[in-house]
Amino acid sequence: MLRNGWSLSSSCLVWLVLMLGLAFAWSGATPVFAQEGEGEPAAADNAAAAPAGEEQPQEQNALMWLIETSGFIGLVILIISFVFVQRVVLLFMDLRPEVVAPADLLQQADQLLQKRDYNAIYKLAQSSDCQLGELLAVGMVSMSSGLEEAREAMSRTGDAVVVHMEKRITLLAVIGSLGPMIGLLGTLKGMIASFSVIATSGAQMKASEVAAGISEALVLTFEGVALSLPAIYFYSMFKDRIAVLTVDVQNIADEFIRKVHATVKKGA
Repeated sequence: MLRNGWSLSSSCLVWLVLMLGLAFAWSGATPVFAQEGEGEPAAADNAAAAPAGEEQPQEQNALMWLIETSGFIGLVILIISFVFVQRVVLLFMDLRPEVVAPADLLQQADQLLQKRDYNAIYKLAQSSDCQLGELLAVGMVSMSSGLEEAREAMSRTGDAVVVHMEKRITLLAVIGSLGPMIGLLGTLKGMIASFSVIATSGAQMKASEVAAGISEALVLTFEGVALSLPAIYFYSMFKDRIAVLTVDVQNIADEFIRKVHATVKKGA
């Protein structure tokens, strides 16, 4: 039996809890914003006390404020997030025991072994596109040189399979490292904008213009870190799952090749 490691349901639960925590943190930090009003928005009970000719500040939705503040860099982070989610879903679908080592493949191979149809076993393994079929095909070819040669050939092929599978999760590591860097770029952009206002405004500096640049810096930093954390988590999780799956597949293939060798010796 193959060990599943982290199940899909538990991983999704961790992901959901993380996203809800970030959502609550964000909603608590940005409840309501004034569009361009000078000073803070007036309370509802004090609206009537304002002068008749004075324009009241308009409230802006937090989501629209977030989109406007994020700008082009936020759009880049959003696109990378879509790529990240797509890759995670594909990895969850592909890195499963029933995909890496289908039970029906091993069952058919056992039935052919009972009939001593070794050529059919090789064709069955070669036609399969799973990792177990790849190992069995290499083992059957090398069986003519002896059991030890077949086991060494499967071990070398298993190492190549591990490398090939780990190449698929390197994108998660890249995203985990790239997220904070993109957020840092947004931080620098926002701080430059704020200090530019301070340097050029003189005595008539508006606090709202300075706060806009600082808000951009903090929001983009938050988005970059929010992208990086789940990417690092899923990279570590899938790396562990690949290690577990490949070890189990090699053990299954090694056990079957031993059975083939024993059957051949009995027939001789």
